[in-house]
Amino acid sequence: MSRSLEPQDSSPLHLVISEGLREKILSGEYASGTRIPSEHQLMEQYQVSRITVRQAIANLVNQGLVVARRGRGVFVKDQQKFICTLSNPPFSFDENMAQQGVSSSIQNLVFEPLPAPDKIQQVLQLSENNTEIYFQRKLILLDDIPAAVDITYVLPELGRQLADELCIRMTFPTLERHGIAIGRIEATLEATHTNHEMSQYLHVPLGEPLLVYRYIAYTNQDTPILCGETFSRGDRLCYSVVLSRDS
Repeated sequence: MSRSLEPQDSSPLHLVISEGLREKILSGEYASGTRIPSEHQLMEQYQVSRITVRQAIANLVNQGLVVARRGRGVFVKDQQKFICTLSNPPFSFDENMAQQGVSSSIQNLVFEPLPAPDKIQQVLQLSENNTEIYFQRKLILLDDIPAAVDITYVLPELGRQLADELCIRMTFPTLERHGIAIGRIEATLEATHTNHEMSQYLHVPLGEPLLVYRYIAYTNQDTPILCGETFSRGDRLCYSVVLSRDS
């Protein structure tokens, strides 16, 4: 039975369709490996053009929910969540993901010096005469699908020294490769919802649940050298914490 979209729907038609399909995928109505309705079936069901249906399918592909197989149709991908392990000493994120059969990479979005906001000055214990920091925003991809956005504030001397590497590699392994040991990390985890900016980066709808991992890293001499926060898609990443008694 065809279903025309309601006139009061204010969102673009392709978003209305992709959100309807997304709900069915996440609810399990369309299980992993299932073929979703064909372009023709969706055109009939929603009374829309082929272009609109293809935009809706592209939305789902960008969210990592489906894969298009030439000549066969569009199929629901495995919705397995990947686990980021927080421990002391910390695991390499790349190795952590590789153990779960997923490749990880980063896409640098911004890396630049700028005046530190007041809160960052306090956290990094900057002097009144030296308030510059390096600000980085990077996209973390799992199997080439956006999974998290990491925002980091780094001491200026480290930003200048490691700029090229930090733009292509994860932060903590880069520091360790240069002999900069992390003595401890203070961290908090909390839930939030996707704003417009994160929606664009992570290809998820506004209001979608996100996990926020906020951290401050210290050297063995208990000097703070960077701080930041990672916004993770709740449908792609979860965190496990390893606690051990210090000998």
